[in-house]
Amino acid sequence: MFRKMLMALALSLTATSAWAGESLIDVKSSSDVPSTVERLAKAAEAKGFNVVAKVDHAGAAAKAGMELRPTTVVIFGNPKGGTPLMHCDQKAGLDLPLKVLVWENDAGETHLSYDHPSMLGERHDMANCTSNLEAVAGVLKGLVSEAAGR
Repeated sequence: MFRKMLMALALSLTATSAWAGESLIDVKSSSDVPSTVERLAKAAEAKGFNVVAKVDHAGAAAKAGMELRPTTVVIFGNPKGGTPLMHCDQKAGLDLPLKVLVWENDAGETHLSYDHPSMLGERHDMANCTSNLEAVAGVLKGLVSEAAGR
């Protein structure tokens, strides 16, 4: 029952996104990777999130003498949102803070990809945290949409 409720929620919250697997959301951006990363970071900070890190996988690959299309993970969180989830199941800390991958495909298009928060509910014991997961899902969808220029 809980899974069906989460799946219905996930489908309703991702009307403009495409499912890529069970819980991976992918949204096309209107800009290049660096601009999208900066918009995401600014949007997150404006909503009270702390940007913990920007992991430049392409830059790391270049330092190792390898090539990779632009690929950056933006990691951000807010204790006011994450702590209640960890009160439901402290092991949720393995999946927090939130992460969004900003990457360029082989056609030169920029995408933002992230795990839908319902994944937390499925992976951890969060039957009593449905409203918290819904809130996180809504905020995350808004941040990604803003960063994508939608």
